[in-house]
Amino acid sequence: MNEHIVVTGMGIITGVGYGKEATLNALRSKHSGIGKMKYLRTIHADYPVSEVKMSDEEMRDFLGIPAGKIITRTPLLGIMALKEAIKEAQLEEKRPRRIVFINGTTVGGMEKSEQYYPEFINTEAYIAAHDCGTSCEAIAETFDGFDMITTISTACSSAANAIILGANLIKTGRVDAAVVGGTECLSKFHLNGFSTLMILDKEPCKPFDANRLGLNLGEGAAYLVLEKEPDAKKRGVQPICKLSGYANTCDAFHQTASSPDGQGAYLAMRDALDDANLKPEDIDYINAHGTGTQNNDVSEGTAIMRVFNDKIPPVSSTKSFTGHTTSAAGSVESVISILALQHDFIPANLNFNTPMPELSFTPVKDNVTKKLHHVLTNSFGFGGNDSACIFSKIE
Repeated sequence: MNEHIVVTGMGIITGVGYGKEATLNALRSKHSGIGKMKYLRTIHADYPVSEVKMSDEEMRDFLGIPAGKIITRTPLLGIMALKEAIKEAQLEEKRPRRIVFINGTTVGGMEKSEQYYPEFINTEAYIAAHDCGTSCEAIAETFDGFDMITTISTACSSAANAIILGANLIKTGRVDAAVVGGTECLSKFHLNGFSTLMILDKEPCKPFDANRLGLNLGEGAAYLVLEKEPDAKKRGVQPICKLSGYANTCDAFHQTASSPDGQGAYLAMRDALDDANLKPEDIDYINAHGTGTQNNDVSEGTAIMRVFNDKIPPVSSTKSFTGHTTSAAGSVESVISILALQHDFIPANLNFNTPMPELSFTPVKDNVTKKLHHVLTNSFGFGGNDSACIFSKIE
């Protein structure tokens, strides 16, 4: 019996739009969500960001959440994406026996608690909604069917590690299905922290460009529904693709910087290929972590060259569309990678002009139509916590 882990549902919301269709249209039309800040209240409004084009109140209205209910932006984004994933996977009509919800986030409800902290005595509810676990619970309670919920916080690899944990729980028989991914809103903590590291660009980011100056922050959420292929067939649900391989490594090189030789990234990609029983030449597209920072793009590019040698497949970073959605990036970019896989195209690496002298390859500058069978997506977090996932067509 085929025991592949398959994806049976997806949901996504980012600065380019809400839902898979809007995301696909933005990628195909090369429409970036990066622009002027609107919703985050900060004195650093000169930094371009990729914000979801809905206020908290608009999302509340869309979701039917009462005005008196305490809820912050991070779980609001998560609920938006979760509903789309659950609907596609038909979890409400044809419920698997045991379902886990694994949510990756770091900011949690921080964007509200940082606004109200000076008056916290009078705004205790927002302080209580601060932590990441509370955000996870607020999302989970909108679907009456989770048997287990948990939160992962490993910075920018959080959502990718949620995917990996969910797959492992299915493989070991602890659950029958896993709803996995991440959500993250913008906050002053985010903006000020990355500004202090001096890795924010005041123009739209240019991943893998010799003249790159840093990243643009983004916000969003995305979830995948995972289950074994025979279980999906028993439920009468059509699988979208396979999660054919994955790996997480940690080179612990530095608290915030990637290693110069890309050791952690190299090991993550190599181990994901081994897990999928694939060779480097089997990969048709790499959706790179590609932040646009000086450090990441050299480190990741070096790791790619180490893994793929002189047969490097097309590479692009879609953070030039969505901004860096930090803890949600792994699932946001997994959904984008699967959309590319489904529709046989490689999304452009926007704003690229000048090749990096350190690298033997350049990213895809324009959309490319190409038959895809296997796509690799990278998500690398602070502390050298690096993850890679491979999604494959069901032939």
